[in-house]
Amino acid sequence: MANWTLTTKKLVADVMSADTWLPSEMPEYAQGFMYMLGSLTASSFVVVCISGALLAMNGPDSWVYNSALRFVDATHFWSAQAFFFFMMLHLWRVFFTGAWRGGRGRTWLLGAIAFLIAIPTAFTGFLINGDLYSEWNAVQAKDGLNALGLGWVNLTNSGQMFAMHVVILPLTLSAVIALHIIRVRLKSVVPPYPEVKSSNSKVEVK
Repeated sequence: MANWTLTTKKLVADVMSADTWLPSEMPEYAQGFMYMLGSLTASSFVVVCISGALLAMNGPDSWVYNSALRFVDATHFWSAQAFFFFMMLHLWRVFFTGAWRGGRGRTWLLGAIAFLIAIPTAFTGFLINGDLYSEWNAVQAKDGLNALGLGWVNLTNSGQMFAMHVVILPLTLSAVIALHIIRVRLKSVVPPYPEVKSSNSKVEVK
């Protein structure tokens, strides 16, 4: 029978280790730009959270009449675009390099789940803008959900969408991303595929 105390102690020690979060050496293959896409995605998400928190503290429509918050709103919007842009590039990179190899399947799965959660998180942001565009999106999306038998999700209720966009979905997304990053730090990034050497003998040209 497994000793859960020792297992938990070892896991916490590995997660909290300085060697895990501040490695002194990195593999040569991990120093290229394509291996920075995950960090760029995480950095964009931090900017999204900070700018979103500033907007939430002043109300969802405060950017309409406050010039300083209009800048924050623009920062929130474009950092969200950067987040999805870098995340898509990151997903393509890890897919084509087989990021699930070497016992990293759960790490890859957490990244895929984060992508799926990010979509409704971003969409609910459009629904709380309070303009005609957000109202049109809410009605059309609600009709689509009704057609799928998911009419219990009330996208036209701005209060529910505000709670979903500001509290429930961001906290869930943050937790999944945090677990994803922890597993990346524990398992390290996946190395490239090994070079395949041809076994065919050389053909002598006469």
